[in-house]
Amino acid sequence: MFAGICSAQTPAPNPLKTYIKEDAPVIVLNNVRLIDGTGAPVQERMRIDIDHGKITNVQSAMLRNAFPPGAKVIDLEGKTVFPGIVGMHEHLYYATPLEPKDGVVFFGEAPDSAPRLYLAAGVTTARTAGSVEPYTDIQLKKSIDAGELPGPKLHLTSPYLEGAPTLGPQLYELKDAADAGRLVDYWAAEGTTSFKAYMHITPDELKAAIGHAHAKGLKITGHLCSIGFTEAATLGIDNLEHGLVVDTEFYSAKKPGVCPGQRGPMMEMAKSLDIESAPVQQMIQYLVAHHVAVTSTLAIFESFSGKRAPLEFEMEQKPSMSSESWTHVLETRAELADRADQSPWGILLEKEMQFERDFVKAGGTLMAGCDPTGFGGIIAGFGDQRELELLVEAGFTPVEAIHIATDNGAKWLGEEGSVGTIATGKAADLVVINGNPVEKISDVEKVDTVFKDGVGYDPLALLHSVQGLAGIR
Repeated sequence: MFAGICSAQTPAPNPLKTYIKEDAPVIVLNNVRLIDGTGAPVQERMRIDIDHGKITNVQSAMLRNAFPPGAKVIDLEGKTVFPGIVGMHEHLYYATPLEPKDGVVFFGEAPDSAPRLYLAAGVTTARTAGSVEPYTDIQLKKSIDAGELPGPKLHLTSPYLEGAPTLGPQLYELKDAADAGRLVDYWAAEGTTSFKAYMHITPDELKAAIGHAHAKGLKITGHLCSIGFTEAATLGIDNLEHGLVVDTEFYSAKKPGVCPGQRGPMMEMAKSLDIESAPVQQMIQYLVAHHVAVTSTLAIFESFSGKRAPLEFEMEQKPSMSSESWTHVLETRAELADRADQSPWGILLEKEMQFERDFVKAGGTLMAGCDPTGFGGIIAGFGDQRELELLVEAGFTPVEAIHIATDNGAKWLGEEGSVGTIATGKAADLVVINGNPVEKISDVEKVDTVFKDGVGYDPLALLHSVQGLAGIR
């Protein structure tokens, strides 16, 4: 009996202990280079006080004010701190390798690898922009929120709202507008907080989905094809995924409410669409006027070119990938490289970058995400880091790129009061970098520690725990 009482009084071991680097209740990060996420200039020699998961003070380390009683003081001279990334196009599934030539399109859920890869890369908040295993996503979120599994703060998107034909057997095919509204109501009741329209949805179905989502105070995004960006904005959509590359409204053979496929519009866009032309600029102004955000996913576009991303970046992903996935990626990349001269993707990437610059210049809200799909060449977390690098290549400063990938997403989610920037009163969701991304943006890959609610996670431990798993589970 005595042993049983003692056992009941002993705290249960922390299931996350293996991945935790810093867990003192009161921590001071001293002498840091600070990028606060607001877009303000970088600040040198700053100090961040953390108390039980919250930021309690942000001040100059040169003031030499007294440290909080009992605080663990960590000297981070030479290192940079910016807010935890708010990834706005993330998934908890992966592109399955070994698909037979006559097989069906099928995605595997990644309950172990994806959450840990995101957190290791500095993604502390993630919106799942479309689900293939929604109940798994819901249970994962519950386990992460309960402190049973490592991972980011998840904002769950429902299964895709798709018309006919669907991409594969995991996607439900909408019957009509009433069916679209029914699905929104159902998944909202199950716990999803956003919705994603997909390529073959009809205008009536999208209108119904938007109406039902907005009636609940929820938002809807879309990777569209049958419906152009301007029409979607008129219908009331809140967000558009990927950017101009997937917008079919400028395609010469486009028919109302019908997806013309992807290759034709993309080939024509690469050949003749001028981003500075009046029609494109008018569309940009229309999106801004209707408060429609755009999610940048440059990393997945880059992967289709065959000659990018740098092989060094791919090698960083290799240890996390299954041998079958790694082989598939190398073979596909080689095939794409052989056809690179005939591919539109090099030009499309440049035009997408130009579109995103113009959209932001016009006052639009640009967010960022990874989209770890395609043929598997971009995986969770790593793709979010590469996205920051590509935003800088697109013409944004490193400070602007980090603002896009943190503060803008937090505001869209309605979470700006707790995440997205580094300020007193907010959650201590922080990324510590061994280097200076302002001078060399690729330093974002050198993650030292990731703080989520004031707990510092070890990225190496997280990565080691999923070695060889991406592409399996």
